[in-house]
Amino acid sequence: MAFREFSPTQPVILGFDPGRDKCGLAVMGLDRQLYYHQVVLAKEAIATIETLRQRFPISLMVMGDQTTAKQWRQQLYQELTEPLSIILVDERYTTLEARDRYWQMFPPKGLIKLLPQGLRQPPRPIDDIVAILLIERYLNRLTESAVNQF
Repeated sequence: MAFREFSPTQPVILGFDPGRDKCGLAVMGLDRQLYYHQVVLAKEAIATIETLRQRFPISLMVMGDQTTAKQWRQQLYQELTEPLSIILVDERYTTLEARDRYWQMFPPKGLIKLLPQGLRQPPRPIDDIVAILLIERYLNRLTESAVNQF
């Protein structure tokens, strides 16, 4: 579990990559400062989200829009103690992007460095990195629409 030493003073966004067995979670500020990321079992996701909401000033959730999104959205609305705004984001190709981002965040060591990046498999699930990418896609969309208004 990767918590940063300090707590943000401005609202942050919770990224959620929902899945049947495991889910990715990430907390990022509007300034793209990453405060937390972790892969959790699906059955622990809601409890973990509640814990994160106590620790961080989460203003909204950005969630992938594919496979289990509809079920998860309904479950979140029913089970969270306080409602949370949920925005769905296109998650196509995020798994491929997350694999590349993993190696940027955790550069390969030893013999793995010798393999071409396309052949390297991250040694752990990367759903949390997908959650980071979902937040970034949302923020990019906001930035693009703000720029297009001028």
